[in-house]
Order: sequence, then C-alpha cells, then structure tokens
Amino acid sequence: MSFNIGFVIFPRVTQLDFTGPQQIFARLPGSAMHIVAESAAPVLSDSGLSFVPTHTFQDCPQLDLICVPGGSEGAIQAMGDADTVAFVKRQSQGAKYVTSVCTGAFILGAAGLLKGRRATTHWAFTELLSLVGAKYEKARIVCDGNVITAGGVTSGIDFGLSVVAEIAGDTLGQRIQLGMEYDPHPPFKSGHPDEASEAIKTAVFPRYETLRTAFRDQIARV
Repeated sequence: MSFNIGFVIFPRVTQLDFTGPQQIFARLPGSAMHIVAESAAPVLSDSGLSFVPTHTFQDCPQLDLICVPGGSEGAIQAMGDADTVAFVKRQSQGAKYVTSVCTGAFILGAAGLLKGRRATTHWAFTELLSLVGAKYEKARIVCDGNVITAGGVTSGIDFGLSVVAEIAGDTLGQRIQLGMEYDPHPPFKSGHPDEASEAIKTAVFPRYETLRTAFRDQIARV
C-alpha cells in the first residue's frame, strides 16, 4: 500500500516552502505524491512559477501525511477560504502526520489544529501563534504529537529530512541528504534575527509590519 503524501497549495504559495520538502518526500520508498488545490487549474506561486495540481479537494484520497506550505499574502487568503480550511481539517482527522512549513502553520491554526500545541513558523510571525491557540517554541522544527511545524522557507528542507527519518529511519534520511548534496554553507551569517546585523534587520523588518497586521486581522475573522 502507498504512503499518501499531500501538499495543499494555493495562489501565491511560496514555492520553496512546497518544493523543498516535496523533493525529499518524493524519494521516500512507497510514497504516492498528491499536489492538492481547490481546482485543477495551475496555481501561481509568489515567485512566478506555476504548479499543476494532481488532485482537487473533492477527489483527493485520504492522506497519511498532509503538509501545508506558507506564503505570506497567499497564506492570509487561504486562511479565509472556507473550502481550504475545511479540507485541511477533514484530512488531518485521518492523517498520521499533520505538518506545515513557514506561515502554513496559520492555516493549520485556522482549522483548529494547533490549539494547545507547541509550534513554530517564520521568525517574523512567531508572536502571532498564540492567536491560534499555539505555544511558540523557538526551534527550526517543532514536533508535538503528530503535528510537526517548521520555521521559514528553507527550514522545509530540514523538516523534510527529519520527517523521512521519523518514518523510515535515519539511514534513509542521510542517503537522501547525500543524494541531494544538501550541505549548506551560506555566504552570510544573517539567516535569522539572532545572527543578522542591526543594519540588515533595520532594512528587512519593516516589510513584515504590514503583513503581521494582515495576519492579525485575518485570524480575528476566522
């Protein structure tokens, strides 16, 4: 029997939130990949890439692992979409693993799946997790029962490897990591506010203020 893995995508999804862990999960033996959206029409990501769903909310089989990627503006809209939230909630009732990357955590939250759970998300939005009933834990990947959340964007790759190891063992995780040559040595030490200089933070922080307000407003409505 196949291990059914499903990614829920929506307009303006952040493609690396989705494609990073998807590339890893696709190498899990016995897995069947499902790219699920509200309709069968191509879905435009926030970087201009389009993805073609393999299933819609209506014809998707029961998933063993459901993953909800993020994408600032896209996640805000998806949180307010009743069909998207209902699908995530319905599938999560039968899934062995309920997961998210980046701001996809707030879609899980809108479905009531983070209440009383420890969770993480992109650093710019961690303070908002309490608004969906979650307790923020400062970590790149947070596992609370069968709910696994990952931080921002690139953390989805670490998340994917960790989940593969959870499902099939560390050896397979290591084999996939080697095959993908995932050996990050970033040119700058500025990937998190704890490490970035004050000048870089001053330049980057303002762009998230409007988004935080938009998330707060949408959370209040769902």
